[in-house]
Amino acid sequence: MINLTKILAAVLVLLAIALGGYAWMLSRQAPAPAVAATGPSTAPTKAREVVVYPVVVAAKPLPAGEAISADALRVERLTINPTGAFHDVAMAAGRVPVLDLAEGTPLMENQLVSGLALRIGEGERAVAIKADEIMGVGNKIQPGDFVDVFITLKSDGKDVDRSQARLLLARKRVLAFGNASVDGLPSKSPDKAAQQSQRNEQARTAVLAVPVDDVNRLTIGDASGRLMLALRNPTDKSEPDPKLFADLPTALQPAAPRAGEPRRGPLEGLDRAQAGLTAADLVTGGKGPAARPLAMEARAVSSSSPRAAGTARGGLQVEVIRGEHSETVNY
Repeated sequence: MINLTKILAAVLVLLAIALGGYAWMLSRQAPAPAVAATGPSTAPTKAREVVVYPVVVAAKPLPAGEAISADALRVERLTINPTGAFHDVAMAAGRVPVLDLAEGTPLMENQLVSGLALRIGEGERAVAIKADEIMGVGNKIQPGDFVDVFITLKSDGKDVDRSQARLLLARKRVLAFGNASVDGLPSKSPDKAAQQSQRNEQARTAVLAVPVDDVNRLTIGDASGRLMLALRNPTDKSEPDPKLFADLPTALQPAAPRAGEPRRGPLEGLDRAQAGLTAADLVTGGKGPAARPLAMEARAVSSSSPRAAGTARGGLQVEVIRGEHSETVNY
């Protein structure tokens, strides 16, 4: 019994020593939780850091329809990153806004002119003409190609010999043909079947880039005759010599220069476009009324003419010419 008591006392002593050692170890590790507690306190500080983005904004009011200069833009760091925003001034300089933009307004792609208008060169205009499979080289014309525009002018059945075909405009760039255009929107479709269907679809219009002073020639040719597009190699830059043919007379005659003013040069660009062109001059090459088919002209007959001898008292005698037939009318 005494031995059992001694054994129990020894066990209790050993247990006390073990608990004391464990308590000492816990006391040594007590600062660690304090360090860990400080960890979460730094997390809100990092979460409060604001993310900003470089965005191009207007440095001054930008009027619609005028090219944006580089000094009219600046880069600001904003907390938002709008869709279509620019991050570099060089990417937006030279573009044209479609609406007035106030100072500080972020510049975005949908606020600027885009599409086919950006593919037109200085002094050119985009003109649409009627197209079909025959006129469009069997629908093989693609945007970006260069074509020659020929015109066929047919007279009536009695004057078939007066029908003509000739080159109207040389080496004009195709901006669009049917639904496809040089801005590349239809060609971005990854579906090859959709692209093939677009090619097979019958084109109804062709859009050409034409110098502004040749727009009259193209539009009146489209209205007066049948146009035909001839596809050409883009490296072939040959064009007819304009010095070999006289300029067609304009529908509107320029005013004579005032006294002391220098002599004006030939009309060019918008001035020539405004002066216009007549269908008769397009057909005859500007050779005058007598050369125009089925034209009617009247002229006074000289009093010394035999026809006028007996009608001196009847008033003015006028000869009316219709094509190759003429008749005399007394007034």
